Amino acid sequence: MSNPQSGPLSGIRVLELGQILAGPFTTTMLGYFGAEVIKIEAPGAGDPIRGWRTVRNGTSLWWHSHARNKKSVTINLKSLAGQQMVRDLCRHADVLVENFRPGQMERWGLGPEPIKAINPELIYTRISGYGQTGPDASKPGFASVCEGFGGFRYVNGIPGERPVRPNLSIGDTLAGIHAALGVCLALIARLRGKADGGQVVDVSIFESVFNLLEGVVPEYSGAGQIREPAGTTITGIAPSNTYRCGDDKLIVIGANTDPMFERLMRAMGRDDLAEDPELSNNAGRVAQQEMLDEAIESWTRTMTMTQALAALEEASVAGGPIYSVEDMFNDPQYQARELLESVTVDGEPLVIPALVPKLTETPGRTRWTGPKLGQHTDEVLAELLELDEDARGQLRSDGVI
Repeated sequence: MSNPQSGPLSGIRVLELGQILAGPFTTTMLGYFGAEVIKIEAPGAGDPIRGWRTVRNGTSLWWHSHARNKKSVTINLKSLAGQQMVRDLCRHADVLVENFRPGQMERWGLGPEPIKAINPELIYTRISGYGQTGPDASKPGFASVCEGFGGFRYVNGIPGERPVRPNLSIGDTLAGIHAALGVCLALIARLRGKADGGQVVDVSIFESVFNLLEGVVPEYSGAGQIREPAGTTITGIAPSNTYRCGDDKLIVIGANTDPMFERLMRAMGRDDLAEDPELSNNAGRVAQQEMLDEAIESWTRTMTMTQALAALEEASVAGGPIYSVEDMFNDPQYQARELLESVTVDGEPLVIPALVPKLTETPGRTRWTGPKLGQHTDEVLAELLELDEDARGQLRSDGVI
C-alpha cells in the first residue's frame, strides 16, 4: 500500500545550480513530488527572484512558491574550493540541474564529463536558450527572445500588428516542464536498465516553445502554408473566439464540432444557420467565420456573462469566462481541485498555487515554502560532506560559503 506522504520521487536527491526561472522551476516540480532539492546560491546575493516583483518583509512573494521544498546552500562557484564542494556533492546526488549559458559549467570544471567520472549514475540536466549544440548555442537565451525564435510570438497577436507577449515568462516555464519530463524519463531508463547509468538531458527554451506548434510545420512542408497570427481566433477552426456580453464582460465559446455548432445555433434561435448545409462542416464554417462571429456576438450582447454561460451550459456548448486571478480565488472549481494552497510565511498567511498533475496514490505537496538564503548550508555540508563546525567556519571566513 502506497504512502500518501511519500511522493513518487522520494529518495531522489537533486542538485540545482543556476537561477531565475527555467532551471529552478524544473526543480520546483521535482521537489513537489518528493525529491530532495539542494539549491546552490551565491553567498550574499542568492537567486535574483528573491527580490523580484512584489516584496513583503524583504522577500518576493513569488519566492515562497518558486523555491518551495528546497534546501538553500550558499557556495561561491567562482572559487576553486566551491567548485570542489559541488563535485563532492555530485557524488551524493541522483540529478543535477543547471541553466547557465553553455560553456560556463565546463569553465568551472563542472561539465558532464568530469562529473560523470565522479558519479556515472548522475542525470545531468542542462537548460539553455538554444541547446548545447549548433551555431547559436553560446548566445544568451532569455525566454522573451527564444519565444520569438521558437515560433510562438509569430502566431500570437493581431494580424498586421506587433506580436503580443503574454505577461508571463512562458518560455522559461515550458522549458522547466520539459526538463522535469526529461529527468523522469532518464530516471525510468536508469531504473529499468535501459541506459548505462546516467545521461545528459539537453533542453532548450526555443525547442520547448517549438514543441507547441501543432500542425505548423507539416502544413508548411506539405502545403506551403505559413500560419499567421489570428487575433482572438484560431486558424482553420470555427467558431472559436472571444465574445463580449451585455455587461461588457468577455467569454470564450468553442463550438467547432458539427453537433456543438448546431446546438449553439439553436440556442441562439438561429435555426437557419443550424440547418444551412454550407455550415454543416468545419471547412464551410471557416469560409464564413466573420459572419458567424458577428451573429454569435449579437446574441451574447443581449445577456450578461452569467446568463450567456448558463445558456451555453444548458445547450452543452463549450464556453467559459476569461478569468483574472481574483476570479480564480472565488471560483468553486478551483477550490474543489485544491489549486489554491494556503501556507504561512513569517506568521502571515499566503496562498500559493498547488502544482499539477494530480496523482491519487503518490500526490505532490508543499512541505515548506522558499527558504532563507543559506538556511540549510550547515545541515547539508555536515551531513553529506562531513564538514565539522570548524571547517565550515573557515570556509565562511574564506568567502567560499
